[in-house]
Amino acid sequence: MSAAIQAVLIGFLVAMAGTIPRNLFFMANLRFHPEWPWAVPVVGIYLWYFWRYLRGHGPPASTSRFRHDALRANSVPARLWAWALLAGALGIVALVVALHLMNQLVVLPPQQAPELAALPAGTALGLLLAAAPVAGVVEEAAFRGYMQGPIERRYGLLVAILITGTMFAIAHLDFTLVLWPYYLAVAAIYGTVTYFTQSILPAIVLHTGGNLYSNLDLWIHDRAEWQASSRHAALIWDAGAGQDFWRAVGVLVALLLATFWAYSRLSKAARLARARE
Repeated sequence: MSAAIQAVLIGFLVAMAGTIPRNLFFMANLRFHPEWPWAVPVVGIYLWYFWRYLRGHGPPASTSRFRHDALRANSVPARLWAWALLAGALGIVALVVALHLMNQLVVLPPQQAPELAALPAGTALGLLLAAAPVAGVVEEAAFRGYMQGPIERRYGLLVAILITGTMFAIAHLDFTLVLWPYYLAVAAIYGTVTYFTQSILPAIVLHTGGNLYSNLDLWIHDRAEWQASSRHAALIWDAGAGQDFWRAVGVLVALLLATFWAYSRLSKAARLARARE
């Protein structure tokens, strides 16, 4: 398992190198001149250099090829792009529905919005919106590029998803056993798209879109996307399963069927693309 351990360590280093500076700049923005989101362009510039370095630019030259190949930011044919985005989007919608159902089956941990009430609306919204693409780029580079790639090639996709999903949960500092399936599902959605396209680019787009939804939902409703209300919804074991619950189950089943169909078409399109190479 030395290859897996090395991939995990390098992936975490990449994640920290992208996340810690963002957090520091955002915290500085909250303290100095919070009247406007000056950290957004600063973080954007840092992210551009961060991305170039991961793609192999900059010293040392001896690691340039490794960095480029490990990132897996390969070009993707248009047909694969279409199926990847459709499959991933269906998976994300299915996950949101599943989370709302889980909220009625078990008590999920609360997630509160950061203290943004004292900030000007433009600054608060600017920082939240900017956080989405930054997380999309950094986390996909770290977890689906540098971490998943070596594990996937050595041990297969399933093991790679199990490891990266667990590490993804630990990296978010809110790992509880009840949310472990959630992080595994996220890893499966983005990791399988990356596996079929052999590129993290579609996963970056999907991850950014998912983060935009969750950040806005957290800001508007002051709760996580998996919470049905500001308080926990009544569990079905206590209140019974009503029509709304079973209707949501039906919607989830339909979404899962559509998701599996889309991923099967993505797999077929990937095989055809490889055959033409």
